[in-house]
Amino acid sequence: MNRRRPTLLAALTLTAAAALTLSACGSDDKPASDNDKIAGADTGTEPSKSPSESAPAEPDRPKIELPTDVTYEFEWDKTGDPVKDAVLHDAEQRIRAVDLAIAEQNALHEAYRFYSEGEAAAGSQKYIQEFIDHKARTTGVTRYYQEDLNVKDDGTASLVYCEDQSKAFNKFIETGKTDVKDVSPDSYVLYASTLRKNEKGVWVTERLVSERGSAKCQP
Repeated sequence: MNRRRPTLLAALTLTAAAALTLSACGSDDKPASDNDKIAGADTGTEPSKSPSESAPAEPDRPKIELPTDVTYEFEWDKTGDPVKDAVLHDAEQRIRAVDLAIAEQNALHEAYRFYSEGEAAAGSQKYIQEFIDHKARTTGVTRYYQEDLNVKDDGTASLVYCEDQSKAFNKFIETGKTDVKDVSPDSYVLYASTLRKNEKGVWVTERLVSERGSAKCQP
């Protein structure tokens, strides 16, 4: 789940947990190495429950309070299907949680780890750490649109969506300076994610790949 921040550092051109790249012919992801895994990150090998099974009690979700200058426009449609709407809700919360970890400069923040596991959690840790190393955070408005959601009978889901970073930027914490960049095709990013309903009943993101400048997402 990203701001307009392509020049802070090469690694910061990726969005939350997007440590892999989506190629033109499909995802080119590979299993994360042991060094890519964070403590406590679920590898997703445990059998998942079917969405049709009775949902467990609502878990205690982390509180996400972002700086007032970090805002979003989620244009994802409510489907009326409780399972699909739950997937979209938890995917949205993961995006917010990563920005919270960046704002609080905590690469092991409990919030994003609540909504992501395995490769996605490991990728988020690296991504957040880059901001910490440069004493920077996100600012501005990020728009999410053109979602395509498919929920499977095995308790997993695939979510593809676009992100508009044209009004979102890097902000350096010590100086308060905002790194404003011109809008370009690279301001628009395509994401493909895999989610799984865990034992708590939360749709956690297990894998996330991206393609910056995707023709699918251009205005």
